[in-house]
Amino acid sequence: MKALIIEDTVTSATLVCHSLGRMGLETVHARDGTAGIEAFKRERPDLVLLDIVMPGMDGFEVAQRIRQLEKDGEWTPIIFLSARTSDEDLERGIAVGGDDYLAKPVSEAVLKAKVRAMQRIAQMRYSLLVLTRKLDEANRELTRISSFDGLTGIANRRTFDTTLLREWRRSARVGSPLSLLVIDVDCFKQFNDAYGHQVGDECLKAVARSLSCNTRRPADLVARYGGEEFAAVLPDTDQEGAESVAEAMRRSIEELAITHRHSSAAPVVTISVGIATTTPDRADDGGFASLLKCADQALYGAKGNGRNRWNATRCGDLVTPV
Repeated sequence: MKALIIEDTVTSATLVCHSLGRMGLETVHARDGTAGIEAFKRERPDLVLLDIVMPGMDGFEVAQRIRQLEKDGEWTPIIFLSARTSDEDLERGIAVGGDDYLAKPVSEAVLKAKVRAMQRIAQMRYSLLVLTRKLDEANRELTRISSFDGLTGIANRRTFDTTLLREWRRSARVGSPLSLLVIDVDCFKQFNDAYGHQVGDECLKAVARSLSCNTRRPADLVARYGGEEFAAVLPDTDQEGAESVAEAMRRSIEELAITHRHSSAAPVVTISVGIATTTPDRADDGGFASLLKCADQALYGAKGNGRNRWNATRCGDLVTPV
């Protein structure tokens, strides 16, 4: 532990340095306020013992300067050394950033007790900072975990809802199109019944990876919507662009060539996609629910037309895929 003594009286400074040295502390001595501030910048001590009455800059101003030099989260104990022990001096010393007060002449026993107390406070504060950092890290990890689906590793329904609302508001603000895809793995119940839930889980993981690989921009989001359903939020994407993404997704899942002998759509795992596109109304903050409804309606159309295809709608007007 390093202590900085800012004291213009050599005899007093020497006694304090010797006492601290016997306690195992490394000491640095500065004879005036300006030199003390420079020593603080250079040495970054663990403790400052500071005289109040000094030529030029007094101890109160030095204490204020030291506090200004500390970064966020830093704290260096400051103990004033002075023969001035009036209530006003004590009050001012604490107000400018001091932590304790020692009356001159300094008793070695009292000095040791004060230093030990400051060491304990510093250690407790450090332990608290470490714990706080660990809690912050744990909270960040918890937030990250709560944003992703535990099985597939992509965004979960909660993140999807938050993202859709945010992009709805942004699109309404700037007047840009917003597209939504609702994706269903065709005949997945039959797949699970035939091959087992473990194989079904691996299938969903593969589908999630493939869908995510077919988004084009960082703002696009693919999420697990629930069960074997997925969804994709495509900001600044018109219907033609959304149809292009949907077809790329459909083709990529088919090309995984995951055997599905019990599907009515194909001998491999496939998806059906419902597409809805709109330019949100600035005054209708909750209107994204209608976009979801439109995408669901389009999905039912794709499944009703034989699955393994996409179907698009703009505010309820169904469009047959090419």
